[in-house]
Amino acid sequence: MAKGSVYIFLGPEIGEKEEAIQEIRRKLQGAGPLEEMSFYAGETPLPGIVSILRNGSLFADKRLFLIKNVEIFKKKEETETLTAYIKAPQDDTALILISENTGIDKTIEKAVGTAGKKLFYELFENRKVEWVAAFFSRQGCRISGDGITAILEMVENNTEALKRECSRLILFLGNEKVIEAEDIEKWLSHTREESAFTLFSRIASGDLSKSLESLRTLLAAKETPIAIFGGLASCFRKLRDYAHLLEKGLGYDDFELRKIGLSHPKSRQDYAQAQRRYDAGACLALLAEYDFKIRSSGSALEALTMDLFLYKLMYSAKLR
Repeated sequence: MAKGSVYIFLGPEIGEKEEAIQEIRRKLQGAGPLEEMSFYAGETPLPGIVSILRNGSLFADKRLFLIKNVEIFKKKEETETLTAYIKAPQDDTALILISENTGIDKTIEKAVGTAGKKLFYELFENRKVEWVAAFFSRQGCRISGDGITAILEMVENNTEALKRECSRLILFLGNEKVIEAEDIEKWLSHTREESAFTLFSRIASGDLSKSLESLRTLLAAKETPIAIFGGLASCFRKLRDYAHLLEKGLGYDDFELRKIGLSHPKSRQDYAQAQRRYDAGACLALLAEYDFKIRSSGSALEALTMDLFLYKLMYSAKLR
């Protein structure tokens, strides 16, 4: 019987992380019927998860278990329970511990070891440009440099979101001509689903009612609060960069604005509105506070906690 395995997948790059999980899934499926289960840390007690791990399957040759948000495992009894399993994993069972953080409890990391740990960072700017260009090229489509910039401004910073939106663009626009920034703005602004970036646009305008509507749409679509916080944090870091440009008198310098990822008129309008209303540092601090609250409290009060976060963001993190 094959020995069990344990992995730790960390970092905010969702797309590449999912590809790595899929590769493990394919290998396990090649050995026969596969049973798969997912858990969220904090929802199911850890001893209960380990008990399920320890019980073999009657119908599957291999098993794959995913435990998400494992960064909340910090108590001694939790780390001891998990490391005890890691040191003697169940035969024919693969366990993947997942977090969007870049690190978790060091006891757990040490038990897994460096060979089983992988970090998935957000793509650097040059890699994102290369990724989008290569995606369109593989599909036999041509896209301008400004078109790539427009996509990167309007789509979340992970390859899963980029793949989804680029695929939709190709479906809508075809490959008859070079895709330009105007095409991107037209189709993505009218057809894309809600995201943390559309939510930021509504926050920037100061409209609480529309912001709450956008937030609830995201939650109803099973977008996780942690992913929403990640997208908003990216926006407010960019807002901080924009505020620094204004302090230097470079708020209208096209080259400098493009350097921080603001080349589109709509994006510049959003950030100009947000800068007049919010203190980026206070917003980032509030995001960190509520990110911790969500990770610690589980899913029972998620919607209420997110509503409270949004209210506090729009009324407590104001400049004036």
